Amino acid sequence: RPESRVWTVMLLLGTCLLYCARVTVPICAVALSTHFDWDKKQSGIVLSSFFWGYCLTQIIGGHISDQIGGEKVLLLSASAWGFLTVLTPLLTHVTSAHLVFMTSSRFLMGLLQGVYFPSLASLLSQKVRESERAFTYSTVGTGSQFGTLVIGGAGSLLLDWYGWESVFYFSGLLTLLWVYCTCKYLLSEKELIIPIDYLMRGLSISKQTKVPWKQLFKKAPIWAVIIAQLSTASTFFTLLSWLPTFFKETFPESKGWVFNVVPWLVAIPTSLFSGFLSDHLINQGYKTITIRKFMQVIGSGVSSIFALCLGQTSSFCKAIVFASASVGLQTFNHSGISVNVQDLAPSCAGLLFGVGNTGGALLGVICVYLAGYLIETTGSWVSVFNLVAAVNSIGLCTFLVFGEAQRVDTDSAYMDL
Repeated sequence: RPESRVWTVMLLLGTCLLYCARVTVPICAVALSTHFDWDKKQSGIVLSSFFWGYCLTQIIGGHISDQIGGEKVLLLSASAWGFLTVLTPLLTHVTSAHLVFMTSSRFLMGLLQGVYFPSLASLLSQKVRESERAFTYSTVGTGSQFGTLVIGGAGSLLLDWYGWESVFYFSGLLTLLWVYCTCKYLLSEKELIIPIDYLMRGLSISKQTKVPWKQLFKKAPIWAVIIAQLSTASTFFTLLSWLPTFFKETFPESKGWVFNVVPWLVAIPTSLFSGFLSDHLINQGYKTITIRKFMQVIGSGVSSIFALCLGQTSSFCKAIVFASASVGLQTFNHSGISVNVQDLAPSCAGLLFGVGNTGGALLGVICVYLAGYLIETTGSWVSVFNLVAAVNSIGLCTFLVFGEAQRVDTDSAYMDL
């Protein structure tokens, strides 16, 4: 299936560029703080503002994708965030309220990127068989680590050589190039046109396609996967936002390209391995929910142990090992809760994924800001990693107790989902 493989590669690249744009500010956080004279609390406001926007478009993005096709939503949002990334350093020269502008810019970036993963979940749930979902999603999901790796390596070098502005130009222009290539080579001219009435059908919820939320949310497995997704998303956002600053301040003599590259380089093969292992075990006859929970124990539980170790070490080499293990093992979530929502309700997976990611983004706002507050008031990074472990533990325990993998959207009481 050559077309399927090409789409998988292109979606991987899209996820990569999504994170290239998302991580520009964390990578440049120290340089921006120095340039604009921000303290940790102000940096925390800028870093966390992304998630305020990110949480607002998850549900509507997933619903529209379920109705009109996830690929269209992905390309529209990528075009917009690509232009925004390119324009951000240019617009800083026309305003003196830099904190307000950067906070607003990150909020808008969150709005635009919020539709991506719900759209991806919708697209894959409709196009990929259950026995192949974990590996496909893990493959596409490696784009998040690959993107952080690319911007961590190339961005660190560009930051040292040409300043923080070059990091934004690099990320934004690559995104626009990806959109152009996808539209030109993978979609026909007819597929690129979205009629207004077709879009309006996606925005509205008719009686024939209305999701019965009351019945759906009476199901414990739905709440289990949402709470687990909420927990893992918020802790991942916290590490993503603050790890560069942790290494820069704790080990000031270290090179940025090392700590911004190695953990995410490790995460790529671990993500692919988790997807391959999950699908292999399911095809061997193991229960789907057993494998999903096993993957989640590694993704949330074992990774948290290494995060706690990271806060206790004073050795740069050990810190790199612990950070790499924590970030790498978190990718097992791709084969756990990330595909579990597709197991439970493939007919509205995009919308349900959006609900979980909305909660994750809201908690991400709190955790990212709280991390900055804890660092500023205690002067210690230990409390940040304790926070990560505690939040992960809540989500993991909930999923282990209540998680299931049987469909809940085929009950006779449901209307045409």
